[in-house]
Amino acid sequence: MSLFGAMRLPRSVLFGSGQRQALAGVAEQFGHRVLICTDPRLGSDQEIQALIGNLGRRGLSALLYDQTQPDLPIDSIMDCVRAAASFTPDVVIGIGGGSCMDMAKAAAVLLTHGGEPSSYYGEYKVPGPVIPVIAVPTTSGTGSEVTPVAVVADTAKGMKIGIASPHIIPQVAVCDPELTLSCPPRLTACSGGDALTHAIESFTALARTPSADLTLQHVFIGKNALSDHFALLAISSIWNSLYPAYINGNDLQARENLMMGSLAAGCAFGTAGTAAAHAIQYPVGNATHTAHGDGVASLLPYVMEFNRPACVDNFAQIARMLRLGDGNSSNDDLSRILIDEVAGLLGSVGIPRTLKDLGLAADQQQWTAESAISIQRLVKNNPRPLDLRAMQAITAAAYSGDRAALRNA
Repeated sequence: MSLFGAMRLPRSVLFGSGQRQALAGVAEQFGHRVLICTDPRLGSDQEIQALIGNLGRRGLSALLYDQTQPDLPIDSIMDCVRAAASFTPDVVIGIGGGSCMDMAKAAAVLLTHGGEPSSYYGEYKVPGPVIPVIAVPTTSGTGSEVTPVAVVADTAKGMKIGIASPHIIPQVAVCDPELTLSCPPRLTACSGGDALTHAIESFTALARTPSADLTLQHVFIGKNALSDHFALLAISSIWNSLYPAYINGNDLQARENLMMGSLAAGCAFGTAGTAAAHAIQYPVGNATHTAHGDGVASLLPYVMEFNRPACVDNFAQIARMLRLGDGNSSNDDLSRILIDEVAGLLGSVGIPRTLKDLGLAADQQQWTAESAISIQRLVKNNPRPLDLRAMQAITAAAYSGDRAALRNA
């Protein structure tokens, strides 16, 4: 296959400790009325209040919406839009984790184009540019600050659904690792597990045949030369920083590397996409009301085990980069070692090891597999073909904790 690459990224990315102080100057470039989307905890945080104060000192008018809810239920989005409609913001800032940044994206769509979130479900449903979005992550996990997707919880349908469009990529991402110093260990682990899953799934996503209209037909186009570069940067950065940041939240170097890994993973999967771990997590998350990062990270070793026959060389490349194995290790050996090491790293930071540990009921396994196989945006991106029987095998292994059961699947 000929060398092919594609990337969709913000206009600007600012990364580094202290870069949050640039936020007011960045916002000023887009206008003078600023809608800020965050959650109740961050809305009262002194650091966030100081950033809002900086906006005022530059003569900007700010409306704070600090009622963003986890997993972003539709009612929360509509509440934000109603609160901001008469304010007519020139720019929307999302400060927080993935839900806060996705709130900013979804609000920008509705404030620009109207309607309900359901009007924009799927790929390429947003009809044109939206109010500029600035994303300021306070966790190292979702990568939403650089991606073309906002994930919302449609409570009527009982599932999470993505709004995917290049139009909703933030114009600017301001990534300041100092904003993650207050993340508790569990949130650090959950977010970091999410980022590692993004990186590995994007690096091993199915590579599609390049064509002139590939990126025009699909928001997520699979593995390619440019997304691979960011995926490998993400994996190496997260690998060396997740556990240190988990055991010592004040380790700024670990926080910097972990946020760099999360950012790079977002750059990778924002174009390449993710696959089976994310497809299975959506119904699991809906059934158990557990964190997205815990779900995808719990599933990752099992999905890797299932995908290994199609990913031996890719897994071996990652393993060599991480200096796993030795000079006598074959690609097959390294692919197995990598899966064991990934499971070990995630276990060391307290990621649940099974779907049972996440709280999935035994009688929900079949429903989970059936729900997951219907999410074709993710299923079609998996490097090994998936059908219902394959989903059932992965779900059963992830429920029981028996990865070996997948070696003959």
